Amino acid sequence: MVLVVPVILGSVRHERHGLRAARYMVRALEARGHEAPLVDPAALALPLLDRMYKEYPKGEAPAVLETLAATYRRADAFVIVSAEYNHSIPPALSNTLDHFLEEYFWRPSAIVCYSAGRYGGVRAAMQLRAMLAELGMASIPSLLPMPEVQKALDPDGAPLQPWLDKSAGRFLDELTWYAEALRARRQGGTPY
Repeated sequence: MVLVVPVILGSVRHERHGLRAARYMVRALEARGHEAPLVDPAALALPLLDRMYKEYPKGEAPAVLETLAATYRRADAFVIVSAEYNHSIPPALSNTLDHFLEEYFWRPSAIVCYSAGRYGGVRAAMQLRAMLAELGMASIPSLLPMPEVQKALDPDGAPLQPWLDKSAGRFLDELTWYAEALRARRQGGTPY
């Protein structure tokens, strides 16, 4: 079953390493036959949140938000790629996620976290879990932490460490299971 799984990158910093992780995830999903559009807030130049997408009169939202809304409505799941800033999620990620709400409902998410250090961004992932649940796209139980991401992936997102493909494979198996289950349930209707 082909799934649509947007990969949402959370960093806009100059020389960011998260782009490596996002590229890796896009390729891993595409290798499974899934559609994996990259949502890069730096490339999209998203505005700071003033109004959520749903708060604009129909047809008056900025074009970038209309495009994202269309992508998100097609989605079966989301992969969130997050760094750790001050033991929390990056402000660009919060801004990117907060523009939408209903478009996320009844779809699972999966957290890929990374850092230049040894902890792989897991402290941010714990806070991100709560946020994703509140947005209606609760995260799967597993995480894919990438410690020392600059040593784990090259700039194009190719793996440099042998453990990465095995860990990512199990992680994506789990996400696929949840995505297929929730897709089937959405087709039969949602509670509200």
